[in-house]
Parts: sequence; C-alpha cells; structure tokens
Amino acid sequence: MERSEYEKSLIEKALGMLRFSYAPYSNYFVGAALLCSDGKVYTGCNIENAAFSPTNCAERTAFFKAVSEGEKDFVAVAVVGGPHGRTDGYCAPCGVCRQVMREFCGDDFKIILAKSVSDYKVFTLAEILPQSFNPQDQIGKSPD
Repeated sequence: MERSEYEKSLIEKALGMLRFSYAPYSNYFVGAALLCSDGKVYTGCNIENAAFSPTNCAERTAFFKAVSEGEKDFVAVAVVGGPHGRTDGYCAPCGVCRQVMREFCGDDFKIILAKSVSDYKVFTLAEILPQSFNPQDQIGKSPD
C-alpha cells in the first residue's frame, strides 16, 4: 500500500500531542490528529479525571474542537498511544470514540493507527465499526 503524505503528516501531529496528555491514573498517553475536508487539522490528547467518567479521549477531543469551530466534514484521523507515551503497539479508538466518528463521518472515513510515521495501518470506519448505529437511523423517526 502506498503511503500518503497526509497520512504521515497526521501521524507526526498525533505523535506530537502525546506530550500534552494528562494521564496520571492510567499512564496511557494518546494523541490524535483529525483532517477536515478543507485541509484544516485539529489535534487532541486524552485528558483523565479522578472520577473516570469525565475522562475524554484524544479522538473525541480533536472531534469536539473541530465541531465547536464549525467543522463537520472529515477525511481521516491518526491515533497513536501507549503506556507512558511509548507507541510500541497500535492504539485503536474505544467504542465511544468510534460512535462519535460515526456521528460525523461516512463509511469511507479513514482511521490511521500508528506506531510511528513509517509503521502504521489504515482502516475505514466501516471496517472498525460494522453494523453501526448512525444518524440516518434517527432522521424522521418519532419516539414510540
């Protein structure tokens, strides 16, 4: 598979976000970089909380930053992470992040899981979230 420049650039930005992770409980640092269709990139890191429920993942941080600034058309996201910021393995989005992606992205949205700029895998949203519940399931439906 040919490696694209935008994939490498997103991975570099995601790796750069590891240093901003706030993960005093899990020590699992995650960085993300989200590419919009207009070429803008929004980044995020995981932000933990002692109460756990308020914790926010890097992917959702990037998505929420982008959406809060009016973006709703996305191409790809790069995700990196690991214990103490080491990226020895691939860091896949959790189920909640996958569902947030599905809210704004189609089946062909790209998820780049990377260990480094040269060692990564690319999946589509349809591949990592098959049989998804999506906004079209709700359009025009009235509560029963």
